[in-house]
Order: sequence, then C-alpha cells, then structure tokens
Amino acid sequence: MKRNIFISIVSVCSVLLGGGVFAQNAKVGGLQIENAYTRATVPGQQVAGGFMKIENKGAADQLISASSPAAGEVQLHEMAMEGNVMKMRQLKDIPMPAGGAVEFKPGGLHLMFMNIKAPLSAGETIPVKLKFAKAGEIEVKFPVNAMGAGVMKH
Repeated sequence: MKRNIFISIVSVCSVLLGGGVFAQNAKVGGLQIENAYTRATVPGQQVAGGFMKIENKGAADQLISASSPAAGEVQLHEMAMEGNVMKMRQLKDIPMPAGGAVEFKPGGLHLMFMNIKAPLSAGETIPVKLKFAKAGEIEVKFPVNAMGAGVMKH
C-alpha cells in the first residue's frame, strides 16, 4: 500500500513539475545537442527564438545552417552590445570549437525562426534540421515551452 501511494505521488509530481515538455537532446559526430527548445507564440507573431547548448567532443566544426518546416526561414543570430545598444545580427556560421561548448540562449546566440507558418503552441514540438560543415545534418525536435518559460531541467 505504501509503495503504491509513493508511486502515485511521484507520478503526480512528474506531471505537475514537468509540464509535459522537456528539452530535447541529440547527437551527430562529436557534437551533442542538449536542452533544445523554443517558446510559444501568439497568432500573428512571425518570429521566435530557438535555444540549445552544443557540446563538441570532437574536432572543430561550424554550424552553417538550420531549417524547419514550421518557419519560412531559420537564421543564425547573435545579440551583442554595441556601445550602449543591444543589437541583433544574422551570422553566416557559428564556430563549434574542439572540446568546447556553445550556448544558444536569450540575449546571445540563438536560432531565429522567421515567417512562422502557424502559431507555436506550448506542449508541441517542431522539427529543426541543423547542418554542420563537418558532422553533417541532424534533426532535433524542439519542444515548445509556454511563453516566458525557459528551458526545464530534469
């Protein structure tokens, strides 16, 4: 009886705390993609950010493009301070240093989903294809988190 109550409590906590959507992980070559996610959008919103961490346990590489059927275009972007002004700019590629890690996060490097075809709803996932110069291509499922929510750690 006590064991069944414990299992029920653990199950309820998992649902309540987890919200049903966890960040996605994937691997291609020496590259490990971790904690991939995006955020929900409102009707009419045409852009959204994509975030993740990429660890490189292999040779130096470059992220050279990204695409998704959920968006007309996916760009590689960076936000950085220029003087006292935060500016966003599109990047041609993003270096993946050997033995290093690159964080894609709000206010820094990120994917920019442009011309979103339909609102992104919390709880769904969108497929995103990442293309690296050496490691090749991999599809990563990006969970859509609620607006204002960050990545959920587990």
